[in-house]
Amino acid sequence: MVPTSVIEATAEPASFSVAGSQRGWGSAGPGKPLEFIMASGVANPVIVIDEIEKAGTVESMKGQRFNLSEGLLPFLERSTAAQWSCPYFRVSFDMSWVTWIMTANSVEGLPAPFLSRCPPLEIPPLSMEHLLGFANRLGADRNLPPEAVYVVKEVIEAIKAPQLISLRSVARMLDAVEQAINRPNLH
Repeated sequence: MVPTSVIEATAEPASFSVAGSQRGWGSAGPGKPLEFIMASGVANPVIVIDEIEKAGTVESMKGQRFNLSEGLLPFLERSTAAQWSCPYFRVSFDMSWVTWIMTANSVEGLPAPFLSRCPPLEIPPLSMEHLLGFANRLGADRNLPPEAVYVVKEVIEAIKAPQLISLRSVARMLDAVEQAINRPNLH
């Protein structure tokens, strides 16, 4: 199994989180992908950037812009990733073996150079069958009684509009069921 790391773009608006920063800065260090490679000892991890479209832009007092999507550009082109120079260690690393997965609710606002290196794949909306199957799998993974999962599935089916239900909402329903089942009896 290949190790996977998730970077939440909403919490990492600047390119420093992926590329790192030069020594001399107070918060200097290597980027998260390189740190993960060094910690895991695996040169070809999967790095997931969740909700890339929500990463903001950090601007210096001198007007320089540092945003996450532009900081990713050298990593997304095999030729530049193979000879990527880490600003912290001042050494070249071959980052071309990293598999990048970016999630987004929308591609609006993402720069054209980023989209040309990372063409979007549009995933169709979830069907009722997808949601019910997810509830079954997640309920089984949590060892919930089949009757409890059946109740959650009935709620999902009662909504009759799968586009109004997300995987997060199904997980929250199962969270509530799990908490109710594991709640201590008060006398």
